[in-house]
Parts: sequence; C-alpha cells; structure tokens
Amino acid sequence: MRFNKTVAFAGLAAAAFIVAAGAYLVGSVSISVKVGFGGVVANATANETGSSAAKPTGDPLAAQSIELSETQLASVKVEAVGEHLFPIEKDAVGSIDFNQEMSVQVFTPYQGRIIGLFAKVGDEVPKGRTLFTIDSPDLLQAESTLISAAGVYDLTTRVLARAKQLFETRAIAQKELEQNTSDQQAAEGALKAARDNVRLFGKSEADINRIVAERRLDPTLVVPSPIAGRITARNAAPGLLAQPGNAPAPFSVADISTMWMLANVAESDSPAFHPGQEVKVKVMAYPGRIFEGKISTIAATVDPNTHRVLVRSEIADPQHELRPGMFANFVIRTGDPVLGVAVPLDGVVREGDGTMTVWVTTDRRRFFKRTVRLGLTRDGYHQIVDGLQSGELVATTGALFLSNALLTASR
Repeated sequence: MRFNKTVAFAGLAAAAFIVAAGAYLVGSVSISVKVGFGGVVANATANETGSSAAKPTGDPLAAQSIELSETQLASVKVEAVGEHLFPIEKDAVGSIDFNQEMSVQVFTPYQGRIIGLFAKVGDEVPKGRTLFTIDSPDLLQAESTLISAAGVYDLTTRVLARAKQLFETRAIAQKELEQNTSDQQAAEGALKAARDNVRLFGKSEADINRIVAERRLDPTLVVPSPIAGRITARNAAPGLLAQPGNAPAPFSVADISTMWMLANVAESDSPAFHPGQEVKVKVMAYPGRIFEGKISTIAATVDPNTHRVLVRSEIADPQHELRPGMFANFVIRTGDPVLGVAVPLDGVVREGDGTMTVWVTTDRRRFFKRTVRLGLTRDGYHQIVDGLQSGELVATTGALFLSNALLTASR
C-alpha cells in the first residue's frame, strides 16, 4: 500500500513537470497526460496552426499527423486540389442481340425442291447474292407461256405485214387488215405479260431474251439475299421441298451494321431514360473499347417479378465485332455534368471504420489526416463533397502509406 502511494505521488510530480514544460509549447503541441499505476504516459501531438486546412476541434482526426523524412518523402506525391467535371450518369447491364428490325427470313416465292445452296451460317453476303436455287414447276410453266406468246407474236407480226402489202394492191378488204392488226396487238400484249411473269421469278432481261431466242426452258429459280448482312440461320438442304411462307425459313439474314443492346433497368431509374439518348456500351470481349449508340425503345410495361424495365438501344458496329449473347454494360448521361472538387483515386483512403480520409499538407513535409465525404467517381477521380477545398495540397500517390505509417506509430 505504501508502494502504491509513492508511485502515485511520483506520477503526479512528473505530470506537473510535463505540464510546466508544455507551457513553452502552447500553440504548437497539445499534451495529454494519463496517470495510472506504473507512472505517467504523455502523448504529444503537433497541431496544425494558422492553416485553413485545420479541422474543427470536435473531429477526432484533426490532431492526427505525421512528419516524413527525406527518404520517405520520395514515395509520396503531393498535388494541389483541383476541380473536375463529373457527368451525371446511370448504368445497367444487358446483352447484345441482332437488330431484329433489320433481320429478314428468306423464303422462296414459289414452291420447288432445293437444288443448290450457296451460303452458310456466319457468311457475310451483299444484297442480291444467291443464297439457294430451287427446281420450280411454276417457273417452268411461266417460261412455257413466254415461249408460246413469243411464237404467236412473231406469227401475227408477219401476217400483219403481208396483209398490209395485200391491202395496198386492193387484194384484201380493209376489214381483214384491221382484224390482222388487232390480232398482232393482242399477241404483243400477251408477250409483254408473259415476260413480266417470268421476270417475277428473278430472271433478268438477258435471261428472258435468251429463253425466247433459244426456245429452251430453264426451271432453276434463284433466290437472292434481299439485304446485305450476315447469315444467322440456315434450314435448307438439297432435295428439301420449299414452300412459300412455311417456317422455318431456308435462310435468315441480319443487317449487322447496327446491333441491339438489351438491358433491364431498375423501375426507380426508368424515368431517367428516354428514346434518343446517347449510350456508351462496353463488352467484356473488347476491354477499353466503347461502342456508341442511342436508346431506340423503352418497354411500355414493368416486369412484375423483377420490377425492371426493358431498355433497347441501337449500337453502331461498322466493323462487325459484336456478337449476339455478349454480356454488355451501358452508361448513359441523364443530366448536365457537375463541376466539383476532385482528388485522384489513390489520394483517398478508406479507414477501418468506413470513413474516407485524405492527407493534407502545407509544407509538403508534415501531413494531417482529414475526413472527407465523397460524391461521384469518374475518370480516376473522386468528387469531394465536403471536407476539402480547391487549392489545398494533398498527398495523392502514397496516401495509403501515410495511413499505415500513422497506424504503426500509434502502436
């Protein structure tokens, strides 16, 4: 018991000595004294004086600082706090798909058996490229009619020419000439109709003239691609009977100059999206690449199970790099950019209690810990909503080193 009283007395004496000595350091050093068993523990921590960076007295981090040696300063980069534009954006995830509005199912216009295939899935074809051919009895009938009409037209034309000669010599009556003229005109009309009918099967003028001149039938019906694009499906095989409009179509072709980005956005975010807004899309297959597009459609209903709204965007893909099913992420600006105080990402440290801090300095040697409140994050910068002003000096590279150094020193 006597021993404890002696130690306590010695502790009080030491405390009085330290307080007296600390009078010479008022304004530059704050001293806290704890008296307990075993002696006196004194913690002296330098305070920031005369600086606008000083935190309010009530902040427990206001007095936490650390001074670095010349060697340590080499690993810390100090920059003046500036301002940065932070766009107001929302993002969502989705997937890439073909532009179904530019996707065509290619059917044969007439019945027939497939005799040739000239494209496969994945091929990129120009408009008018032959996809498949069929042996068409309808085309055969149309060509037969054409040859017959051409023969009648030739005959009536010769008869009319001879009738005109006879009429000039008064060998025939005018009535007979008029009848021959009528027959020739009717034959001319029938020939024109027959040519148009054959033309509907995809035959060119040169093909039609050859059929008429050679009197030879060609029952092969050519089915071309109606658009330029990529073959997305093929359900055709040689010998298969193709029927107009019967699913599945022998071929499907999609225009891949634009693709769809299908995303499901939260119901609460849906009012921020509107058709025509520009979007920026990223896909995992091309890191760092950004594909531009615009919102084309917003679903009229909300999914009752997920409470999400389908947003469809048209994405430009001139190099044909996107593939249906790719996982994608899109970002869209929903408001005007905000100009705010900004600190590089490395200059902000998340503490163990979840608070965010920066290290402020006035002399580039002693650094003071400062609690801040973050806002938006963009292009490698954090927006500082509260706790820091533009123009102050902060540690960017090496901020985590300072926090670790203070933690080590306090142990």
